[in-house]
Amino acid sequence: MDLFDAKATADTFREAPLAERMRPRTLAEYVGQEHLLGPGKLLRQLIETDQLTSLIFWGPPGSGKTTLARIIANATKAHFIFFSAILSGIKEIREIVREAEDIRKFKGLRTILFVDEIHRFNKSQQDAFLPYVERGVFTMIGATTENPSFEVIAPLLSRCKVLVLNQLTEEELEGILRHALADVERGLGSLDLTIADDALTYMAEQAQGDGRVALNTLETAARLATGRLIDRETAREAMQKKALLYDKGGEEHYNVISAFIKSMRGSDPDGALYWLARMLEAGEDPIFILRRMVILASEDIGNADPRALQIVVAALQAFQLVGLPEGRIILGQAVTYLATAPKSNASYIGIDAALAEVRKSGALPVPLHIRNAPTKLMKELGYHAGYKYAHDYAQGYVPQNYLPDQLAGRTYYDPAGHGYEKTIRERMEWMRQQAKPTTLPDTEKPEKG
Repeated sequence: MDLFDAKATADTFREAPLAERMRPRTLAEYVGQEHLLGPGKLLRQLIETDQLTSLIFWGPPGSGKTTLARIIANATKAHFIFFSAILSGIKEIREIVREAEDIRKFKGLRTILFVDEIHRFNKSQQDAFLPYVERGVFTMIGATTENPSFEVIAPLLSRCKVLVLNQLTEEELEGILRHALADVERGLGSLDLTIADDALTYMAEQAQGDGRVALNTLETAARLATGRLIDRETAREAMQKKALLYDKGGEEHYNVISAFIKSMRGSDPDGALYWLARMLEAGEDPIFILRRMVILASEDIGNADPRALQIVVAALQAFQLVGLPEGRIILGQAVTYLATAPKSNASYIGIDAALAEVRKSGALPVPLHIRNAPTKLMKELGYHAGYKYAHDYAQGYVPQNYLPDQLAGRTYYDPAGHGYEKTIRERMEWMRQQAKPTTLPDTEKPEKG
């Protein structure tokens, strides 16, 4: 590199975003992930003993996945290749293989291939890595914000160790920001800025564990600051509106909707409202939310409160009439009703039990007495014979078998002992009492009721 190249590189570095300039270069500078990098922890031991295997880093944005891979490459004196799933394909993999083989042959160095956003590769593209990972042509480090169990093919997953990176804590983010303000060489130290404690706390809180967001906000605040003080108002202006961690197609989408459903099922209206707000603020489709609420009304409340289904269906129709922002009120009402309603999954268990029976037993014949008999031949064959018309009996009920003969006496629906299902259970107990031998014989004339 000549003097002109060196100057160009230095100029480019100075013009790079603060988050890039402050990227840690060594393990000593790296902040966070103590569960992996603390003394005696797995990843630190692999690095220090130079026994690195192929890895997959799974963690939220800004948790340090790419930075950690670069540090590993430097610490192990390996040749490092950055590979983006967004910009690259199978053709580039072949070129990387040739490069890795040449580096090993002529320089005696092994190659670490860092695959950013590996979840964006399709199955065939992921398959292309397999033979080279197996042969040790390169050590692969994949990075993903999505659950590898769903996004990485099983053969590749089985050849990699999955390491989970956590969100940076607010304390860790505050330390990163203070270091960036003080660093003269790479940070903002030459500007001689100070930051109010409440502004620092605000930035750390709003970054949601993302170091890149925190540093980008600090850089913007430094430009907006009046004088040499970054106060809370400047921090708020620099942050604008934080982007909530919520990918409609990714794992966090399922995490949040799961928390929402479980809060309502667990009768916690406060938790349910919080997760509802999280989804609305992140731009989730309210109709998707309402559809899940319709399911919950039957699955988790059922006949313990039959009005629950009516209310949520009405909420769905009302929301379609008014939309947002007023529709949030309708959603809030329906959510709090479902959360505080008595719960029963008896109907859900009942239909699944009946379906399991049908799949096991097949199409058992319908008992003759409850078959329809619209023709003379059917009547001669015994169709409808012995059928008891319920309305001819007291309270509109008479004991009678409605199941196939092979299943007589089976029970699929077992109502809970609370909510409206308590009333249903009491009526069912009464009906069972009528079916006992003390019931009047069939030959006796029923009392009109």
